[in-house]
Amino acid sequence: MDLDTSTVSTASLLSEIRDGVDLRDALIVREWQAITSWAEANIVDSPEGAATLTEGYLDTGVPIAGPGAPLVSEFQLMELVAVLGRSPDGGRSYVGQVIECAWRLPLLYAAVLEGRVTPWRAQRIADLTRSLPEQAAGFVDRHLNAAVGGVGWAQLERLVTEAILRFDPERAEAERQAANDRRHCDVHVDEVDAHGGVHLDAYLDAADGHDFNQAVAREAHLRGQLGDTDSLDVRRAKAVGAIARRDLALDLLIADETTGEVIAQAPGRRVELNVHITDTALTAQAQGSRDGRCATSSTTSGNNVGRWDEGRCPVTTAQIREWLQVPGTTVIVRPVINLADCVPVDSYEIPDRHQRRVRLRDHTCRFPNCPQQAVRCDLDHAKPHGEGGKTCPCNLVPLCRRHHRAKTHSQWRYLVIQPGHYLWTSPHGHHFHVGPAGTTPLDGY
Repeated sequence: MDLDTSTVSTASLLSEIRDGVDLRDALIVREWQAITSWAEANIVDSPEGAATLTEGYLDTGVPIAGPGAPLVSEFQLMELVAVLGRSPDGGRSYVGQVIECAWRLPLLYAAVLEGRVTPWRAQRIADLTRSLPEQAAGFVDRHLNAAVGGVGWAQLERLVTEAILRFDPERAEAERQAANDRRHCDVHVDEVDAHGGVHLDAYLDAADGHDFNQAVAREAHLRGQLGDTDSLDVRRAKAVGAIARRDLALDLLIADETTGEVIAQAPGRRVELNVHITDTALTAQAQGSRDGRCATSSTTSGNNVGRWDEGRCPVTTAQIREWLQVPGTTVIVRPVINLADCVPVDSYEIPDRHQRRVRLRDHTCRFPNCPQQAVRCDLDHAKPHGEGGKTCPCNLVPLCRRHHRAKTHSQWRYLVIQPGHYLWTSPHGHHFHVGPAGTTPLDGY
């Protein structure tokens, strides 16, 4: 009997996909073996030797796996992570997972090399065991090996808990006591979506939670009685903001003749509005953000998208107008000079206006793949001030503290191709272009 053509095609595709999965896992296993060999070649022998001089530069051994795993060279690790094409924190975590398996879970590591356990599964196990004492990790490794492939995640978590109880009773007792201190209230203001919304999550004392719920319910009910036609859920969300704003004190009107900054302050929401001064500024749509964070405006008439720098997301001008029009909102209008301008100053200290311009230009740390926001970074003189480098936006580069150290104390180097575009060279000669579009590894070394 002839097979249906569509059935044959589907079976062929599934077979091809299955072969691709096997090939992918085999390549990852080879990468694991190479990372393990790299780690063996870059071990800092002991905690006492964690700060050593390597080729004249201060290098620090860093622990990226659990107790008993080796310390590895911090600067060599940076280069490995860059070659892997991962972010600094993500790459560090990944290399740590491999080292955790190779040194502290040897039976699991052998199972990965033999194809009995997939790499991704071993990585998740490594995350669970990384904080365990060496004996406890060995306990988990032995029990996993006895039932490799047949242990579910819930069973694995119970196994880790048992290992803590057996080998680290002090930690078990501390965790039991800490469970009574898990109360928190988090407003994720750094994760604003395109509609201007944020998530709030909390774990409260039952009595506090009851009182808060009653207050929100009363406010939402009152809004409904006063004619608010939104749903109960939306009115409850509005009630949270109304309750919060009642606690804010009256501020003052401030006008700074030197900087041109004007602040009209009032009780309630605080909004910072940066307006680019151009020939179209009068017709540009004003855009801003709340809570003292920064959103740049467009000077192109009709543009309906703004950007909240700390939230790192686009927001519509309709949402921005809604934020600005809330009664009791504090609005700051601050002139922002051309980001491409070159205005050096004589001092080493960096004026606020230069800091703001550089951070608005570059947004994040300019080390390859680093996502750290520029507002939390140091500003590095690309050409040192002591060697004639100007204190000017064209010579200033945001680098997070970790990568500022790497540039200063190791053989990582960069060139400013033009403001906002940087060519990095790693200690072993790998090159990376970092610009507005992200990090691009370059073929020529």
